[in-house]
Amino acid sequence: MRGRARAVGILFVVQMVTAMFGTSLIQAFVDGNPDQAPMTVGVALMACSGLAVVGIGLLMLPVLKQVNPTLAVWYPTLRVVECLVSAACGVYLLAASEVVPNHLLWVYVPTGIGGIVLCYLLLVGRLVPRPIALLGLVGYASLTIGVPLDLLGVLDMSAGAGMLLVVPGGLFELVFLPIWLIAKGFRPLRSTRAVSSPALATAH
Repeated sequence: MRGRARAVGILFVVQMVTAMFGTSLIQAFVDGNPDQAPMTVGVALMACSGLAVVGIGLLMLPVLKQVNPTLAVWYPTLRVVECLVSAACGVYLLAASEVVPNHLLWVYVPTGIGGIVLCYLLLVGRLVPRPIALLGLVGYASLTIGVPLDLLGVLDMSAGAGMLLVVPGGLFELVFLPIWLIAKGFRPLRSTRAVSSPALATAH
């Protein structure tokens, strides 16, 4: 279990770093850089990020199933959907030399919903410290709420105050959760009562 936790922590860092660099290279192309080589590298980095995302989902499944087998299946499922959406946007960009409108927002939808599932199970299963799980819940909820607000033109999640909706989730994925998992691993379930608590019962 400790090795699995370290692998998940490392993959969280990998997926965040590759996504950040990949997005910046793609954005440079969108902003007018005519050189397609960096853009292609950006798409490749996003593909690496997507594979890391799927790896996280698959590695977390056995852990989360200890808390709630029914709900746990949704986490890797949504991470696969996230990877497929990102890959489809990348293929379109390479083929048409233009980005899918609001491409990041469409990726954020399965990211946010899947993250809420993950952090809920981390919280009720007490697999990580409560403040870390709560930070993730706030971060992914903010991300999910921000998508329709951005699509409606209320805010821009890539600039200004709208970026604040991305910060909590970024800190969760890049800093607090991976550091804890790499250093400490998952906490064992306290008892079978944690699995059959009223909060969990409502999720079945």
